[in-house]
Amino acid sequence: MSAEPTHVAGASERRFFAGRGPSDPGLALFVNAGDPGLDRLRDLVLLLDEAGVDCLELAVPFPDSVTDGPVIRRSARRALDRGTDLDAVLGFIAAVRPRLRHTKVALLADWRHSVRPVGIKEFVAKSRDCGADGVLLHGLPPRAAPGYLEAAERIGQPVVTSCYAGSEPDVLAQAARHATAYLYLVAHYGRSGTAPPPRADALRPVLATLRGSTAAPIAVGFGVRTGADVRTMGALGADAAIVGTALVDRVEQAQNAGGDLLAEVGRFVEGLRPEPAH
Repeated sequence: MSAEPTHVAGASERRFFAGRGPSDPGLALFVNAGDPGLDRLRDLVLLLDEAGVDCLELAVPFPDSVTDGPVIRRSARRALDRGTDLDAVLGFIAAVRPRLRHTKVALLADWRHSVRPVGIKEFVAKSRDCGADGVLLHGLPPRAAPGYLEAAERIGQPVVTSCYAGSEPDVLAQAARHATAYLYLVAHYGRSGTAPPPRADALRPVLATLRGSTAAPIAVGFGVRTGADVRTMGALGADAAIVGTALVDRVEQAQNAGGDLLAEVGRFVEGLRPEPAH
């Protein structure tokens, strides 16, 4: 049996990127839980909420990700070396989520490292009960997808689906059909932090196709690094942009230099969105 939910939200409250549009796209930021350490991370997450960041993709750290470049891999290793595991991340979300006024939390977990050991049903229930607004699974085997989607639907836990801009039409259609939190459109094949900026000519028709196939918000990531990139994603028709490596790199630099982490992150977010959301 899972614990009673610590945060129960209605459908409108849990909708990601509500009210965002082409002239004011939403912003999602990726962070590995445990980098910085969870005490410091709490302050960082509250800062992001105050700055109007719409979504925090909070990853349970896992080693040797085949989809991530060296910056995020180093971040995951630092977090793992601090002992950050699934239970610690669930506890962190349970503590911080009730304090967030704007930012929603998408819990990202790796199938092999974090989900399979506890089982899909238990993982989904724990993610819901800790207050995560949505879940995003990395490396989910196709054979496990139906059980995952069924378990999430049964308890009302929104899921983030993903596909590539170059995916086959049936893959795009499946991602659109099953997205209930948001759809993560990966702009490029390759590893995070190594991709060039997203190509408008490649994304525009894919976004139009997905828009006609899903009511869920669509967020674009991989190669999105600057405020100009974020605005471009909105102009192309995305509801939001996802920034990962650029933020993780800023966190790494601040920690290595012994600088003011919160000030550094604050300046970075200000550059992505000059006018905080209200």
